[in-house]
Amino acid sequence: MNRVLMAAGCGVLVALLASPAASQQAPDADALFARGARLHQAGDILGAIEAYQAALEKEPDRVDARSNLGAALARLGRYDEAIEQYRTVLTHQPDQFQVRLNLALALYKSARIAEASSELEKLVAQDRSSHQAVLLLADCRAQMGNDAGVVSLLSPREEEFKDDQLYAYLLGNALLRRNELLKGQSYIDRLFQGGETAQARLLMGVAHLRREDYRAAVPELQRAAELGPDLPAAHALLGRALMGMGRREEAAQAFAQELSKNPNDFDSNLYMGLFLKDEGKLDEAYEHLKRASRLRPDDPGVLYMLGALHLAAGRTEEARKALEVVTKQVPDYRQAHVLLATAYYREKNKEEGDRHQAIAEKLRATEQAREPGAADDLGPAYRGGAPASAPSPAPPKAPDPAVKP
Repeated sequence: MNRVLMAAGCGVLVALLASPAASQQAPDADALFARGARLHQAGDILGAIEAYQAALEKEPDRVDARSNLGAALARLGRYDEAIEQYRTVLTHQPDQFQVRLNLALALYKSARIAEASSELEKLVAQDRSSHQAVLLLADCRAQMGNDAGVVSLLSPREEEFKDDQLYAYLLGNALLRRNELLKGQSYIDRLFQGGETAQARLLMGVAHLRREDYRAAVPELQRAAELGPDLPAAHALLGRALMGMGRREEAAQAFAQELSKNPNDFDSNLYMGLFLKDEGKLDEAYEHLKRASRLRPDDPGVLYMLGALHLAAGRTEEARKALEVVTKQVPDYRQAHVLLATAYYREKNKEEGDRHQAIAEKLRATEQAREPGAADDLGPAYRGGAPASAPSPAPPKAPDPAVKP
């Protein structure tokens, strides 16, 4: 009898769960989205992600849920997933300014600087008054070594940014790297007007670096790092100045400090790749050089180091391809011709090997005639700098992506 009652009870329960009244209790997409927004704003990011995903299961084309899901994923540092969500939104609604800005921020934070720059170009063309987009674009151009682009973007906006220290910092950096020292000095003076700042000291250090006055640059950059220990590029620039003085061990420590705070710094990854290669730690060196290459894929300093690394690791074809680009970009870079000749010889291409060896010998003779007794070229990073490398400015402070209620 009890078994019959239990069976009957189960049947009633199943019927109740399958009834229209029970199905109406399941939250719809609107309720799930609202729950996600509440959790998001309360800081429960994982809960918000689950709610947004549940809403999208019911309504896959819901743009607000997908946009907020991207913002929540970015908040957790899951940038690749966030980027996918933002791109999906923009496929359906390409005029969404905030979503494209969030996409640019996610790309920027994941060191996909060229892609971030492309999105920011669209944003600035759409709304020239967006200060955040303008400053982010300026920083992207700077990280990609396009100082002329920074100057052309920021110089016409002097009036609207006249009291903005970040603007002065970015433009001052670009002017100094272009050896427009007098103009750059005016922005250093502007930063000093509010008292001593890390940014002002850093710009002073950059000015000395441009003159290759490493002895004067070191104390300025040390002071910048003291005043702003988290200021991006401060320790990297100090490392470059120390390299210029031949203080390699201290430089390595400075680059390591930079990478502990800013793992995508271009100069620090380039130099750490050099140091680790010299220590025979080829896999670790390759990871740093790959990071540098993501920031500036065509930079001859990065390509030279990758070529040397591939050659040391026995990857001759990869070495040859990288070094061929370097010698085309910088035809008088003798050591690149030497390494390229080595790569050709290993591939049994004696004709090309002999040709590049002859170029290297001719360049050596020219150098020795200009500077009798000059030592062999040890590569760009040993000289305190790399071709086309430039100090990276502090990135603009970017807020978390907006959450739509």
